[in-house]
Amino acid sequence: MSDNQQAITEDQWHQAELIWDFHQMRHELRPVDVAIGLGSHDLGVAAHAAELYLSGLFPTLVFTGGNSPTTATVFPRGEAVHFREHAIDLGVPAEVILLEPNAGNTGQNITYSRAILAAAGIRPATVLLVSKPYMERRSFATAVKLWPDVEIRCASEPLEFDDYLKSIGDEKLVLDMLVGDLQRVIEYPKLGFAIEQEVPGDVHAAFESLIRDGFTSRLIAS
Repeated sequence: MSDNQQAITEDQWHQAELIWDFHQMRHELRPVDVAIGLGSHDLGVAAHAAELYLSGLFPTLVFTGGNSPTTATVFPRGEAVHFREHAIDLGVPAEVILLEPNAGNTGQNITYSRAILAAAGIRPATVLLVSKPYMERRSFATAVKLWPDVEIRCASEPLEFDDYLKSIGDEKLVLDMLVGDLQRVIEYPKLGFAIEQEVPGDVHAAFESLIRDGFTSRLIAS
């Protein structure tokens, strides 16, 4: 951890782990028509999508995502482009990958990917969303709202919270993102962006505690 990163306390760790666990849907992996890899700062999404393709879970893979302030430096040609290249390096045939390089948020990830698939003549009944571990619940809620006639399932790298923190290398950033994603799970249904999901009391208390402790850089105005 660098000097300008905030060390987290044992209590903050416990609160964050509650939120981490809530964010994951724990869907059973089974064959689907299409998978969509949601762009982000985490190249592990592309690696996990490649692993799932190579295990035979789906015949077509979409990578979606343009750039955000978090990813512009890391993936200068766009999230989806870099994800596609990484998946090809890991053995996924280029011809099974569809590229959606313009989405700037999760709603666009879903809407634009759906359009790319339709243009290719693919109208799936089942879709697997591959995302960062803490983005599963929000991406699920968004996709069910925007694409209600397909069965949505979620997957992410099977990492424990501690292992994910080490893989990213910035504890403050990860806790900020956990809090920010949970706020979106809570607030987006009110804006019509996602379906509503019940947040358990202990998870909501953890959310409020971490906000009080200053893990707020990814919050939206609400």
